[in-house]
This record gives sequence, C-alpha cells and structure tokens, in this order.
Amino acid sequence: MREVHLVVPEGIDDPARPSGGNTYDRRVSRGLAALGWAVHEHPVSGSGPSCATRDSLTARAALTRVIRGLPDGAVVLLDGLIASPAPEALVPHARRLRQVVLMHMPLGDGRERDVLAAATAVVTTSEWTRRRLEELYALQCVHVAEPGVDPADLASGSAAGDALLCVAPVTRDKGHDVLLDALAGVESWRCAFVGSLDRDPAFADEVRRRADDRVHFAGPLTGAELERAYAAADLLVLPSHAETYGMVVTEALARGLPVVASDVGGVTEAVGHGRGGTRPGLLVPPGDAAALGAALRAWLGDAGLRGRLRRAARERRASLRRWSATTSVVAGVLAGAAR
Repeated sequence: MREVHLVVPEGIDDPARPSGGNTYDRRVSRGLAALGWAVHEHPVSGSGPSCATRDSLTARAALTRVIRGLPDGAVVLLDGLIASPAPEALVPHARRLRQVVLMHMPLGDGRERDVLAAATAVVTTSEWTRRRLEELYALQCVHVAEPGVDPADLASGSAAGDALLCVAPVTRDKGHDVLLDALAGVESWRCAFVGSLDRDPAFADEVRRRADDRVHFAGPLTGAELERAYAAADLLVLPSHAETYGMVVTEALARGLPVVASDVGGVTEAVGHGRGGTRPGLLVPPGDAAALGAALRAWLGDAGLRGRLRRAARERRASLRRWSATTSVVAGVLAGAAR
C-alpha cells in the first residue's frame, strides 16, 4: 500500500472557519484514501490564514517536530501555507524525505523560494499560480490540480435577479468594502454576506457599520445551510483583490449561478466559458467600485443579459472538474515522487 504523510493546518475541519484551502486539503485526503493510499494526517498547531507572528513561530516549531519524526524516504504532502514560511524545518530534510508542496497562494519571498527549490515536486491549484511560481522562482515542471466541485441542484433564480450572494470571509482582501461602494449606486437589490466575521474583526466591524438592512450577515455556513444560501441566490459576487482560483466561483456555477467577480489570479480559469464561448459572468478590475457597480446595474437592468449568462452558467456546469479528477492528478505526482 502506498503511504503519504499529509501536513495540514490545525482546525482544518472547523466549521466556524471554512476556507477554500482547507476544503481542498480535506477532499484530497479523502480522495487519496479512496484510491487506496494510507493517509497519515499531521495537523500543525498555530497555522492558519490569520495566524499572528507568535503563532507562526509555534507553527514552525510544530512542523519541525512532525518532520523530524517521519521515517526516511517518506512521501510528504505539505500545505503551502505551512511549508512556505518554514525552510529551516524542511530544507535540512529534503534529501531524506520526498517533499511535495501544495501551493494555494504564493508568498513571493526568499523563504518560500528555498522551500520550493528543495522540494521533490510542487502542485498548484491553478494555471495562474503555476505561471506565477515560474515567474518568481524559475521553477520547472510545476503540476496543476485544479479544485473539483460536487454535483449540485440548479438554483431556480428569480425574474428580477436581485438576490446577490458573496461567499468569503469578511476581510479586506475579499473586497466587501468595494462591494458596498459599488452597491451604493445600484437600486433594487439584496445581498447575503456568507463568511467569517472574526478573521479581521476591525474591518468586519467597519463593513457592518456601513451596510444597510439590505445586507444580511449570515456568518460562516457549511452543509445544508450553505446549500440553501446558494439556492436562494441569483448571482454570486466575488470582489476579491487576490484569488489563486476562486473555488466559490465553481461552487456557484455548479448550481447554474452566474458570477460577477474581480479579474484576478485564477478567477478567469474558474469562470471559464459555456459551450458557445459565452462567459457565464462579468469580470471587472479589482478594487474598481465604479466598474463593479456598472456590472451589477447591467445584470439587474437587462433581462436578456441575465438569460444569456444563466444559459452559459448551465453550460459551464456540465464541464466542471470533479474532485476525483483533482485527486488523480495529486496521486500521480505523489507516486512519481515516491520513485
């Protein structure tokens, strides 16, 4: 039986702090087990998307303990959030272990460069990330395993199309303030903000003070509650300043929901096209509230546009990658690393 040691952030399954990276790691872990791999998980304390400096030091110490305890020749799949800041824990063991780094979001610094240069292989979640790593570090043979998506029921949608949905933690990087600025010049809408309010509390408080009663702060949702949020929506809005892929985009498209999103990172890949080449959404420059407002007004004011984008979303739905395909790519990289 093939074995892999999977190094993941502590709290990977915490329903109060869902993230695309955690979902990806969990689905790959389950998929590898389904393919017959023995998966040994090693949660690293003090790691996570909002860890402070002290917690980062804790994470590096915890990672060092994990790595030292692994047997010679072990195949190790490391979440890049943990691996990238910790060359001192990983580089000394690069010859002893088969280290495969799963990159969600490049940091773009020398510490990350050293980690990736010493790795046996690197896996990214989008073509954009692969290109970015090649630009930053001149890496070769970086593998791409795009996130998968589960089949889902179609959202029915409404004639007015005025039910907007934003699925993201309320942090400055996700651009909720830009969305509020954009909506200030738009009539007849309602919007659900689905995501954690404690990643960046000061920013979240600012957003809540500015929002009126047309904005509903639902907090983080998973499972059936998240399904109901998608089912009640007409349009996903993702005003992020940075995204390596944008898993919520494909989650929306799996339900036939069109998307208005910032044209950043791998979002264009996630949005894709319908069979006829029509993009199932509108892309705008990041941080541009005027452009985002214009896109939302176009969506709300043009029934023909809504119909075209909904048709394209349903067509794109049929071509979305499944998680089994994602896991197969990762499994192939791990098998190659083990040789």
